[in-house]
Amino acid sequence: MKRIVVLLLALFTAICMLAGCGTENASQGNTSSTRVVTDIDGTEVTIPKDIKQVADLWHANNQVVLMLGGADTLVSTTKNVQGLPWFAKVYPRIKEIPAPVKGTDVQMEEIQKLNPQVVLASNKNQIEMARKAGLPAVRVNFADYEGLRKTVAITADVLGGKAIDISKQYLAYLDGNVKLAEEKTKHLSDAERPTVLHIVGGDNLLKVDGDKTIINEWIRYAGGKNAITTEGPQIVVTIEEIIKADPDIIIIGGTQAQKGIDQMMNDPQWASLKAVRNHRVYRNPVGTFNWDRYSAESALQILWAGQIIQPQLFGDINLVKETQDFYKNF
Repeated sequence: MKRIVVLLLALFTAICMLAGCGTENASQGNTSSTRVVTDIDGTEVTIPKDIKQVADLWHANNQVVLMLGGADTLVSTTKNVQGLPWFAKVYPRIKEIPAPVKGTDVQMEEIQKLNPQVVLASNKNQIEMARKAGLPAVRVNFADYEGLRKTVAITADVLGGKAIDISKQYLAYLDGNVKLAEEKTKHLSDAERPTVLHIVGGDNLLKVDGDKTIINEWIRYAGGKNAITTEGPQIVVTIEEIIKADPDIIIIGGTQAQKGIDQMMNDPQWASLKAVRNHRVYRNPVGTFNWDRYSAESALQILWAGQIIQPQLFGDINLVKETQDFYKNF
């Protein structure tokens, strides 16, 4: 009897050990060093589980990475981003990060030397170049608020960790501002909505933003209507078309906006416009990126534009506090 008990105990111990090993092996089998994210085109991209080195080739998305708390992962940025004074004020290290990207031109060999774990880009050619070089590449891109929401979520998914929670907080803030603006302006008739001309930058006053753009969306949210009905961003028009549109308000984007305003004031053709005569020409704010386009700061743009376009409806908003809180929180 004693020998039988000993044998049973030995058998039980062996079974437990085998079961333990099986559990451990199963656990190890489920642990992976990679994960899959889906980019803006719906393409599934396998990337490392823990992301610590990111090459971001799209100027605007560097700002999204910054907002999501992931700027310390950047091993590559762009010269355009390095030229934005407020970005450097918020994150001085941006000046020290290699920037083998100017416009859409990229030196992929230099990117490879930086050993990024993942490449973020909006340009499809850059994405293909990165993938051919053996680098996981995630495409991020947007031209409207829905695309902005998706790009923030995708970038957060790539960065992981705290970026996920920050993205949720930001998207709630963005949606809150959209809802607030829509509530304030939903009763306006077409006649009560002033026409707004949005000029891309002060270097070329004939390059404007039309319908089906994020610019058109915030103009509508803010209680206005676009003076340009042609579809598309950054389209070139004639001075005759602008004179015919005769906008109530002119907003100029970019860092050279004042240059454009000065040119308007000294040109008889521009001086004849209603907006110029009534002193309703404005410089669009530029922060860590241009508020008016491809920017997470477009959440603030809605409120700023509301105070410009419909000051009586948006006068209760303390825009200084909103801006300070935004930069503090995000």
